[in-house]
Amino acid sequence: MGYLLLEGGAEFGRRMADPDRRAIELAGSMQAPIRILPTAAAPDNNHVRAGNNGVRWFQSLGATDVSSLALIDQASAQDEKIAQALRAARLIYLLGGFPGYLGRTLKLSPAWEAATQAYRAGAVIAGSSAGAMVLCEFYFDREAGQVLDGLNLVRNTCVLPHHNTFGKGWARDLAARLPGVTLLGIDEQVGVVDDGSADRWTVFGGGSATLYRGETVKSYGAGETFAL
Repeated sequence: MGYLLLEGGAEFGRRMADPDRRAIELAGSMQAPIRILPTAAAPDNNHVRAGNNGVRWFQSLGATDVSSLALIDQASAQDEKIAQALRAARLIYLLGGFPGYLGRTLKLSPAWEAATQAYRAGAVIAGSSAGAMVLCEFYFDREAGQVLDGLNLVRNTCVLPHHNTFGKGWARDLAARLPGVTLLGIDEQVGVVDDGSADRWTVFGGGSATLYRGETVKSYGAGETFAL
């Protein structure tokens, strides 16, 4: 099994270097194939710019094999060339944007099956904001006002992205909708990386990760670990 990186948003800059360098390290080397999925940015036609930003960012950290894949809709999620690229990847990065669109596009697709094959073979799967949300068992689609089933790499968990700005405002409502489910608030410019079990996580970046379990709320800063 591989590793997971969940980020709270405001990716590709400043304090995000620490979690992203850790992801590259877990991927194996600066030469490891990194493939960016700009899918969540497609609804407002921002996928090319966002994907290119990701390529430049990882190259600035020293990575040498980085590309953004044109996985922007359900048709391209069926593309075997994209699936092949994902199977060969060592770090797969899901950008932020529209979580409902991202979840619907990837779920049960050949592209996502290829990504999970890479993950089972040891690759890192990372997501920022919407990308982090859909990796969990549940996620909140703010546009639809609904809690939806995610891709379920992180069980019994729902991410609150941008926690230090607007995400914390979702906590009470989602706690009522998802009794018994752990809410994981992640600040902007913060990433949490698991140990390969999707159970124990370490915080990287300039803010904190906050766990909501029933009436218990606890925050963890950079370098601290927690269990889900």
